[in-house]
Amino acid sequence: MRILAFETSCDETGVALIEAEGGLKSPKFKILKSSVASQIKIHAPFGGVVPNLAKREHLKNLPILLKKIGNKKADLIAVTVGPGLEPALWTGITFAQQIYKAERKTNKKLKLVGVNHLEGHLYSFLLPQKTVRRETLDVRQIFPAVALIVSGGHTILLLVKDLKTWKVLGETRDDAVGEAYDKVARLLRLPYPGGPEIERLAKRGNPRAIEFPRPMIYDNSPDGEYDFSFSGLKTAVLYYLRDPKNPNTSELSEKHTQKFGSFGWNSGHSDRLLADVAASFQAAAVEVLVKKTIKAVREFDAQAVILSGGVAANQFLRATLKKETGKFGVNFLAAERKYNTDNAVMIAAAGYMAYLRKKKYPLRANGNLGI
Repeated sequence: MRILAFETSCDETGVALIEAEGGLKSPKFKILKSSVASQIKIHAPFGGVVPNLAKREHLKNLPILLKKIGNKKADLIAVTVGPGLEPALWTGITFAQQIYKAERKTNKKLKLVGVNHLEGHLYSFLLPQKTVRRETLDVRQIFPAVALIVSGGHTILLLVKDLKTWKVLGETRDDAVGEAYDKVARLLRLPYPGGPEIERLAKRGNPRAIEFPRPMIYDNSPDGEYDFSFSGLKTAVLYYLRDPKNPNTSELSEKHTQKFGSFGWNSGHSDRLLADVAASFQAAAVEVLVKKTIKAVREFDAQAVILSGGVAANQFLRATLKKETGKFGVNFLAAERKYNTDNAVMIAAAGYMAYLRKKKYPLRANGNLGI
């Protein structure tokens, strides 16, 4: 089956064409074409995504990317319907409907399906990788699995029984981990998007320099065992930076409104502090994610851990989670980093799975769609 897919849930426009086969028992994907247009430069001056600007850029980029894809002949068209920014989602939905209507004139068997963006992330581990031969992956031997979906808008832990059945074990009660990364980056006056900047700066710092809290890490209550909370961690960073009693923060505070280079302040002393704050924050956030995931692995005797979402591109998180899962002899599964961030290839894969599962999402934008 050939699938044409569109992704416009946030600030990246994606169009892809893939071939899929194997069904639910052994799905395989071949990526024929994939194009992504980033809007980082557009939104950077605002420190975050502006929905109407995102909508404008999607309207401009969709026909350009589709032209790059070339051959539009497909058996199935897939488009993200949520969750995400609704003005942005509508651009993709409307565009997909227009293409569907035009192509149906010569292809009466063509079908159009709505796709859950979170399912796109979940299924991304099935995509081909340069370092992993996917034909050797027997999906029947990786379940039950624990899946961790981490992004700017979501932090969700799932128990996955098979490729069509899962249960939400826990999710964030406030900020998603990616949102916390971005907010801490703003506190440190780092450029947008903040997540990659925090990771880059943290490589120069000491992750044990500052003992930031690990919210809910040992919560064993029935209603919080697998839930997350990152708002308090973000606030702890804010208070640390504001506290004149902490080493070097008085100097940092005096220069708080100045910007020198990519790291915020031009004092070598302050640069070291910034790196330590970034590294200590990242260590705290990742420890919570990993501890909760491994706890679920042990409780449910999982055969694999699936990591996905934009924050899954973070090398420190990937390496730490892979190391810990290795201690229990379970598989660690994650897409290539370029397919962790928003893209249409994962939407095409999820469209194929939705078609096989007969899962029908209404073709309307749903900003709060759950998994």
